[in-house]
Amino acid sequence: MDLAHTYLGEKALEQGLKYILKQPIDNISKLLEWAEKIPMADHHKRDFESVRKFLENKETNWYKLAEKLLTETDPNVREKFGINFFLNANFFGVPKQLKLAEELGYSIPWTILIDPTEKCNLHCTGCWAGDYQKAEELDNETLDRVFTEAEELGIYFIIMSGGEPLVRKDDIIKLAEKHKSQCFHIFTNGTLVDDKFIEDLKRVGNITLAFSIEGFEETTDKRRGKGVFKKVMEAMDKMREAGLLFGVSTTYTRENTEELASEEFVDMLVEKGCTYGWYFTYIPVGRDVDVNLMATPEQRAYMYDKVLEYRQTKPIFLMDFWNDGESSNGCVAGGRRFIHINARGDVEPCAFVHYANCNIKDVSLKEALGSPLMRAYQKRQPFNVNMRRPCPLIDNPEKMVEILEESKAYPTQLNPDESAREFADKLADYAKKWGDISDKIWFEKHPEQKAANK
Repeated sequence: MDLAHTYLGEKALEQGLKYILKQPIDNISKLLEWAEKIPMADHHKRDFESVRKFLENKETNWYKLAEKLLTETDPNVREKFGINFFLNANFFGVPKQLKLAEELGYSIPWTILIDPTEKCNLHCTGCWAGDYQKAEELDNETLDRVFTEAEELGIYFIIMSGGEPLVRKDDIIKLAEKHKSQCFHIFTNGTLVDDKFIEDLKRVGNITLAFSIEGFEETTDKRRGKGVFKKVMEAMDKMREAGLLFGVSTTYTRENTEELASEEFVDMLVEKGCTYGWYFTYIPVGRDVDVNLMATPEQRAYMYDKVLEYRQTKPIFLMDFWNDGESSNGCVAGGRRFIHINARGDVEPCAFVHYANCNIKDVSLKEALGSPLMRAYQKRQPFNVNMRRPCPLIDNPEKMVEILEESKAYPTQLNPDESAREFADKLADYAKKWGDISDKIWFEKHPEQKAANK
C-alpha cells in the first residue's frame, strides 16, 4: 500500500508540474515553492535563497535566464527536463540517496560520469583522457545495466564523457529513449553534431550537450585542430534554432585564463544560446602532461572572482568545478556526489584520478560505490576546512597518497609512469602557493575557522 501511495503521489506531482510548465512564466512563483520543498543541505539552502531573490525581480540576470529557459526551449525538452531534473533527480532522487547512504554506511552520489568510449576523432593537447588506450568501449548491455542500477539507487542524472561520446551517438539516443526518466548530460567536442542528431535530440528530449572550447577561434583551434571552433559555432546555432538545451565546457590554463574570463567571451556564449558553462582548471594528467600549463594560483583566484561577477550580471549559469567548493561543501568526488566509470569499466573516484579498486563489468554499481577507494575518500571529506582548497589531487596532494595507499587501488592509465607520491611531490609547490593565496581569502571571510586549520 505504501508503494502504491508513493507511486500515485509521484504521478500527481508529475502531472502538476506538466500543468505548470504549460504557462511557465506565469508560474515561476509556483516553481519556486516546489523547489523549496526539495531536501537540501544548509549550504544549498543559502544558495537557493539567493536564487529566489533574483528570480523575484524581473530585471535580474537570473530572471532573464529563467525566462529564456522557459520560453525558448522546445516544449518536449522543457517538459522532460522539468520532470527528470526537477522531480526525479532532486525531489525524488535526493531523499532516496540519503536514506540508502544511511542504511549502507557509504554515500550514494547524485550523478555518475561514464565514458561509453575512449575513441575520439580529435587529438587535443593536454587531454585528461589522452593516456587511455583509445580502443576500449562499454557495450550497450553494460551501459543499460548501470543506468538501471543507478535509477534503483535514486540517481537520475547521467553524465557522459570520453573519448568523444558522440562517436556512439546512435547508441546514446537508444539508451536515452529507454531510460526516459533520466537526464543525460554529454561533454562533446561538437564536431559530430549533424541535422539527424539534432532531430533525435529534440525527439527524445532528455539530453543536453556541453560543447568543449578553449576560448575564441584561434585559441580553440590551437588546442583542438583547425576548423573546430567554426564547427562548434555551427552546432550551437542549430541547437538554439531547435530549442535544445546546451552549454559549454572550458579548460583554463596559464595561456587562456584571461580570455575565458573576459566579458567578451561570456557575452558570446549568451548570444550563441548557452544556458550554462563549466570552467575546469587544467590538471596535469593524461597526454602531454605539463605542470607549467596549469593556471597560476593568481589566475585561479582571478577566474573565480570573474565567475562570481558574472553570476550576478549575466543570464548564464557558470560553474567553476574546483573553486566552487564552498557551494558543494568541498570535493564531490569519491562517490560523495559523483563517481567516474571509464570506458574499460574501471570505477574511479573522479575523472582526473586514474585509480580504481574494481571494474563495473564484475560488480554492481552499489558494490562499486562501497569499494575501499570510495570509503577512503569519504572518511576524509572535506579534505580541508578551507573550501577553496577542496581537491585531494591538486590542493591537498598528501591526502591522495593516503587514500591510494590505504585502499590499495590500481592505476588505470595506459602508462602510469609515476607513483602517487611522485605526483604529489610534483604538485607540492603549486598546492602551497594556492594554499597561501586561498587561505588569506577564505579566513578573512571565515575568521572563526582559522584556529581549526592549525
